Amino acid sequence: MKITDLSVTMFSWDNIPETKYTRKWKPIGGSVEMGLVTIHTDQGIEGHSFLGNSSQSAAVDVAQLLSTLKPVVMGQDPLERGRLYSALWSKNRFFPIRCIGAVDVALWDLAGKAANMPVHQLIGTCRERAPAYASSALQESPEAYAEEALYYKSKGWTAYKIHPPAVPKEDIEVCEAVRKAVGDDMVLMLDSVWAYCYEDAVRVGRAIEEMGYYWYEDPLAEDDMYGYIKLRQKLDIPILATEANPGGLYPMAQFITAQATDMLRGDVAVKGGITPMLKIAYLAEAFRMKCEVHHGGNSLNNVANLNLTMAIENCDYFEVLLPDHAQKYGLVKDIKVDAEGYVHAPTGPGLGAEIDFDLIKKKTTRVLR
Repeated sequence: MKITDLSVTMFSWDNIPETKYTRKWKPIGGSVEMGLVTIHTDQGIEGHSFLGNSSQSAAVDVAQLLSTLKPVVMGQDPLERGRLYSALWSKNRFFPIRCIGAVDVALWDLAGKAANMPVHQLIGTCRERAPAYASSALQESPEAYAEEALYYKSKGWTAYKIHPPAVPKEDIEVCEAVRKAVGDDMVLMLDSVWAYCYEDAVRVGRAIEEMGYYWYEDPLAEDDMYGYIKLRQKLDIPILATEANPGGLYPMAQFITAQATDMLRGDVAVKGGITPMLKIAYLAEAFRMKCEVHHGGNSLNNVANLNLTMAIENCDYFEVLLPDHAQKYGLVKDIKVDAEGYVHAPTGPGLGAEIDFDLIKKKTTRVLR
């Protein structure tokens, strides 16, 4: 089998509701251009992925993907994903890693279709379901966070993560309100979105440690390894870092050997695909560490993340970023959480997602090759 073409169908995503995840960031919302990446082959089998998300238009990346990455895969055997990933990664200095991720995810989708099995089964399925957690947007008050957590608890969800205002005193108040509202039988996490200096990170960490929070995510700048080493020595609560540290797979070894984090973090967009995320998960497993999979930014990336989650043993939860309607677009049926708070393994070949081609055709703005 040979790759004969790589195309990107650009389509509009309109009426995205305004949403913020910290006071320090601009809100998402309005309209963006998404990209349906398609790898074509001489046997008629195609692999697909989405490029872009509700806060980042695919228009930012598509020209570089086509000019730099497409030549790498043209004429190649799409099943040689390991070799192709290495060739794609060699270009990473020149454009965002998420472009590599889009090509790698499409290659995995194609391989699963060629084998007539879901990607997680192609990798080696470890489980058929995983617990989900509701991952909040910025709320107006501690009471609003508590109300949202109680809502998801009433729906059978067992875990809730807070994206706080990113003001230490207020963040502690939010965490206290949520814990008081849901009691001790719901798992809670805090994602501070790289907001704190070291001193504030210690204060907040000690507070949520006493409240029994499950993990403390990204309190310091993503490249502050020295700060993370000190922070981890001060706290007992597990620290979850490495989501956005530069370099994809390769800095993970340094974070582990420096004892700068308790768990690793990433997704198919920010780390460059399913291939590097598997490497990261296996690296973490070798050190008896967790590798928690981050939200993928768009619906098809999240299905790729779901396949990944089902194929690794050291990921506890599946992230569902709220609000749903600001994150889901382009599939006929998106990922659902059942009444017990679980997401389930895809069953169809490839990624196992049913892309809404009718919607994409209706919303197409241009087709690029």
